[in-house]
Amino acid sequence: MDKMIRTLIVDDELYSRDELKHLLQSFPSIQVVGEAESGETAVMKALQLHPDVVFLDVEMPKMNGMEAAKALMELRKSPLIVFATAYPQFAAEAFRYEAVDYLLKPYDENQLRETVLRIEKHFLMPAEQESGKQTGKLAVEGDGEIIYLDPKDILYISREEKYSKIITKTREYETRIPLKDLEMRLTAYSFFRIHKSYIVNLDYVIRLTPWFNGAYQLELEGRNEMLSVSRNYVKALRIQLEL
Repeated sequence: MDKMIRTLIVDDELYSRDELKHLLQSFPSIQVVGEAESGETAVMKALQLHPDVVFLDVEMPKMNGMEAAKALMELRKSPLIVFATAYPQFAAEAFRYEAVDYLLKPYDENQLRETVLRIEKHFLMPAEQESGKQTGKLAVEGDGEIIYLDPKDILYISREEKYSKIITKTREYETRIPLKDLEMRLTAYSFFRIHKSYIVNLDYVIRLTPWFNGAYQLELEGRNEMLSVSRNYVKALRIQLEL
């Protein structure tokens, strides 16, 4: 996407701000325009910098993250909120503020990637949504030919050793394109990462079943196999499915 997403990082710990800023540098769409060490400063910086999204710590002195989020939502141009904290018990309250996501420290790079993808989807320009990115084909090279797949026909994609396996309604295809790159190409569609080795088309999900140690298994329409859902992705997946 062409738009740079203006981002404000709010945390009372310098180390945490530096860590998140470093991790966000790997995403070309994210532009960190400022930092704040308190809720009060976050509101002032938001008024000055007009960020598109705020990564907001919860536990801060004086004005905490929840209070800051409430103030940010009252701005004329309110930013998206991503809570980032070491305390999982605030998650339920966080989504009352229409948070895009709730990240736990220490940061998990896969979870952060999912968060950025959701932010990018939100800011995808209408022209992009109506362009070939939505109506075009996914080109897959193999055996000396190029196959053009309609993303809406893809059920899921898995990564096995050096190949990504694309499962459609009627066939399976192999490509050397990394799973991460396929995930980015399919941002405009209903695809979601559920495991380091799987992304699925949410339109075909029919059942989510608890497994063990917080993990789940997922069933897709027209398929007999069950796909593993890592516990790191369960919360975000359920939020996506229940929208």
